Amino acid sequence: MEDATLTESGFSKTGSGQVLLLACGALAREILAVIEANGWDHMDLQCLPAIYHNHPEKITPAVEEAVAKHRSDYEKIFVVYADCGTGGQLQAACERLGVEMVAGPHCYSFFDGNEAFEARGEMTAFYLTDFLVRQFDAFVTKPLGLDRHPELRDMYFEHYEALVYLAQTDDPALDAKAQECADALGLRFERRFTGYGDLAEALRSQA
Repeated sequence: MEDATLTESGFSKTGSGQVLLLACGALAREILAVIEANGWDHMDLQCLPAIYHNHPEKITPAVEEAVAKHRSDYEKIFVVYADCGTGGQLQAACERLGVEMVAGPHCYSFFDGNEAFEARGEMTAFYLTDFLVRQFDAFVTKPLGLDRHPELRDMYFEHYEALVYLAQTDDPALDAKAQECADALGLRFERRFTGYGDLAEALRSQA
C-alpha cells in the first residue's frame, strides 16, 4: 500500500488492495495499527472526516457517496462505523448497498467489547478514546463552548459521575492528559484498557 496521506475530506491510505475499509477518521490510527500488525496488504483505508463524530447526521449520506465512488475499484467494501448516532440509518443504508459494517452502537462499545459494554450499563459515564483524549479541545471543549463559557460545564455534565478513558494503548502521556480532561470536567477519572476490542475482530473478518 502507498503512504498514508491527509486530505481535506479525511484520511486516505490506498494502493492496490482488494478490500476497501471505509472508516471514521477518528479510527485511522487504530485501523492502520491492526492492518500493519497483521500484514494485511489486501486492505486499503479511506476515512471520512473525524469531526462527523459530532455531526452524525452527516455520516450516512457521506458513506453512501463514498461507496458509490469506490465500489467499482474494489471487490469488497467494509464500513468501519458502528451506528454512531445515526438512529439505524447507517445500518439500513449498508443493507441497501450490500456492504457490511461494524456491529455496535458506537466506538466506545466496540472498543470495550459490545457484550461487556452492554453488561456494564453505565448511565453516568462520559467516555474518551485515545483519539478523543488527543483531540479533547477540538471535539469537546470548543464545540460545547467551554473555552468561552466555562460556567456551562456544570450544566452539561451535572448528570455524569465519571470520565472513563477507554485506552487503546499504554501511553503515560495520554493517561495524564485523560486525567486532566476529567479534572477539567469535574468528574471522577477511570482508565480502562481495552486495546482494539471488537474492532480487531471486525477487521479480521475481512481478512
